[in-house]
Amino acid sequence: MSSTAIQLETLESPGPSYTAYPPTSAASLKFARDVEVRSALSGSSDPYSFRSAFKSDHELSELRKRNKVGKGLEKYQRGQNDLISSLLKPMEAHTAEAKEAEAEDRLPVRIAVWASLLSNIALSALQLYAAISSGSLSLLATCIDSVFDPGSNLMLYWLHKKASKFDTNKWPVGGSRLETIGNISYGALMAAVNLVILVESIRALVDHGGEETNELHVPSIIAVATAFGVKFALFLYCYALRNSSSQVRMLWEDHRNDLFINGFGILTSTGGAKLKWWLDPCGALIIALGVMISWTNTIYGEFELLAGKSAPHDFLQLVIYKAATFSDEIRALDTVRAYHEHRKYE
Repeated sequence: MSSTAIQLETLESPGPSYTAYPPTSAASLKFARDVEVRSALSGSSDPYSFRSAFKSDHELSELRKRNKVGKGLEKYQRGQNDLISSLLKPMEAHTAEAKEAEAEDRLPVRIAVWASLLSNIALSALQLYAAISSGSLSLLATCIDSVFDPGSNLMLYWLHKKASKFDTNKWPVGGSRLETIGNISYGALMAAVNLVILVESIRALVDHGGEETNELHVPSIIAVATAFGVKFALFLYCYALRNSSSQVRMLWEDHRNDLFINGFGILTSTGGAKLKWWLDPCGALIIALGVMISWTNTIYGEFELLAGKSAPHDFLQLVIYKAATFSDEIRALDTVRAYHEHRKYE
């Protein structure tokens, strides 16, 4: 269920009603949404007169023409317009739009997961060859991260399937937290592996007694450069879908990390062969440290969701308004709270 489709979807909105809701086709859904937006801003229930604060495009254009603060005023007022539209839109419309977005993203999410999995399997073999044949610590750091990627993809896919089939009688909160726990576990594993690389890099810097430069192995550099190009394409694809699925968000973060790892690994490995030997172990050290910091931040964010971090302020405003206008008999609200239950809200 999408974040907007929480228990509030059972409430009856004071806004316009429809003979058949939700719509049964994409065309009727689009028509219904258009009708709702127009009615929300024209003649539906608005007990707090929010509609009077809605600015037209002409008024926004006039705001923009003001001196230095014009752009800031326009941006703020556009945000207020979006908030007013959201508040005055019936809950049925929020629910229908969330379900439509989830349905539209289902195929792209599957493509992202499977493309990442198949690419990571191929690239792990390619980068393993590069690390073994070159003997470069920087390329070894890129290789270890790449070898773990297929396993992580399989784990995330399995957790997603497992979470969707949880018995709600045995697990009332559903399986969404299982995905969060899996993300935390994988992040901890990646941090531990890169800690080993960090230690080995420091040891190489301390114990070095060889030549001033390392040997350059061109095929290894080409192999890692190929991996960089593939990861960049996957990064762009997952970036567009990162907010539609926790799976894709984790994959996007993984591809983002790999771009830094592969790109920096190529530079430091080449630098160790052409300039100074210590550039190679220093590059591996920096890569390992960067990956550890990145995954630590990711783990912290997942723990926040697992612990029940508060929902965004805009969402709380929507809940408060819908609760306050649910019935004429409601005079005041005491306390309203909405918090994360994984990516969803409760």
